[in-house]
Amino acid sequence: MSRALAQYGTILRHAAAGRPVTVTLVRPGRPDRPVHPGDWCGGLRPGDHGLLARCTGPTLDVGCGPGRLTAALVADGRAALGVDTSAEAVRQARRRGAPVRHGCVFSPLPGEGTWRHVLLADGNIGIGGDTYRLLSRCRELLVTGGDILLELDPPGTVTWQGVAALRYDGRTGPPFPWAAVSVDDLDAVAHPAGLSTMERWTQAGRCFARLGAT
Repeated sequence: MSRALAQYGTILRHAAAGRPVTVTLVRPGRPDRPVHPGDWCGGLRPGDHGLLARCTGPTLDVGCGPGRLTAALVADGRAALGVDTSAEAVRQARRRGAPVRHGCVFSPLPGEGTWRHVLLADGNIGIGGDTYRLLSRCRELLVTGGDILLELDPPGTVTWQGVAALRYDGRTGPPFPWAAVSVDDLDAVAHPAGLSTMERWTQAGRCFARLGAT
């Protein structure tokens, strides 16, 4: 995993420096899909505003990357914390003024059981390659009545979990566990983790949902 994080850090550095970055997520047995790191390193993306508007209390941004969402919440006077395993992502997020914890969502985190919202944006439902484990962990982090705000793949796509790799600059990096969830399959994924769908919406061609404990 450390080699995959090193490759990811290089990609983020190049994207933040304005270098053209073409990245592909490679999944054995499934079509490759483009990844757009420049979107994470820039300002708010189309569709972000609807997500952020639903963050009405303390928010934990899981897999925050360079911290655009965490930084936007803090700049608006709202309590937020990012968490990411990439040292480069953490450095970039802190340069934006975002408070970030360098670590993994599955390790102990500040404020466990007190977060009003947990964010899983930009495909971060894939973290760890096990959606049941990830959603169960996010539920543990929430205060009673809290919710998980997540981004999903569009209708008609395939839900999967397994291993993937990033292809960048003509090279395919080391594999890492990853997953994806189609909006079509959200209920089937959420229910085993003790969660139910409270809201779904689409903005700027992106699909989102809000989950709460059953």
